[in-house]
Amino acid sequence: MALRWSRWSPQLALVPAIAVTLVAFVGGIIWTVYLSLTRSRRIPEYTIDWSDWFRQYDRLFRDDAWAISLQNLIILGIGSALAIVFGFVLAAMIDRERRGESFFRTVFLYPLAISLIVTGAAWRWIFNPEYGVEPFLHSLGLTWVNASWLSSGETAMWAIILASVWQSSGFYMALMLAGLKSINSEIWSAARLDGVSLWKLYTQIIIPMMKFTFVTCAILLSLGVIKAYDVVVAMTNGGPGQSTYVPAFFTIQAMTGRGNLGFASAAAVMMLVITAIVFLPLVLLTAWQQRRSARIAK
Repeated sequence: MALRWSRWSPQLALVPAIAVTLVAFVGGIIWTVYLSLTRSRRIPEYTIDWSDWFRQYDRLFRDDAWAISLQNLIILGIGSALAIVFGFVLAAMIDRERRGESFFRTVFLYPLAISLIVTGAAWRWIFNPEYGVEPFLHSLGLTWVNASWLSSGETAMWAIILASVWQSSGFYMALMLAGLKSINSEIWSAARLDGVSLWKLYTQIIIPMMKFTFVTCAILLSLGVIKAYDVVVAMTNGGPGQSTYVPAFFTIQAMTGRGNLGFASAAAVMMLVITAIVFLPLVLLTAWQQRRSARIAK
């Protein structure tokens, strides 16, 4: 009896987690998809007009703010990828300079301890034309500098990207540093003996060996970009105008600002579709690379 109980106890321990997942996650997705087919506004309606069931999605695709959100999502994704680049550069520098490694690792990881709301508020102050970095640079004689990025729709998104990269580079540095530490030290020694240049060492040997680390960073980055909301609210609140709208902000605004639950649900469903389009290929690529590496090892 004791043996039988020890065999089933792990499965029983997973029952609450599975139940919560099914109810909160899967159930929430089904409920959101269902509401996106209704005419729900502030109060949910559960009657679907099958003659016009695509109504909310048709409104969504015709909305200029949603088009701006998708465009900004692409810009934010491309710009935020710099965090992975900077993270790798920082990790490579720390890995080569052993002295002070703990100190610099802590310094670069410190922004990660700050919430995105605080990060956005701090960078909003930095870009303030009266109290931020611009009047300080003007006092030094650099009167040609214009740091009022948040006041222009053409530059506000780049200010958000800069704040996001500053906040997340330390996290990717930690992941990259762990990947560099896992590389056999004999590879470094053999490269030095063969006279391989530092550039070729990293581009032709180290980076290909860290492909799983880069894919992991890309997965985490894509999920963070798609759900980006806090930093936008803290820095611009979607402005100027609608120039810094992103899908997550658009969805919340559709619910709280417009009071349209069905319309917001349609936007949320499209966010799920975007997540699947971006996330699933990266996961499948990782699984394929792992199987390929296992076959090569055999």
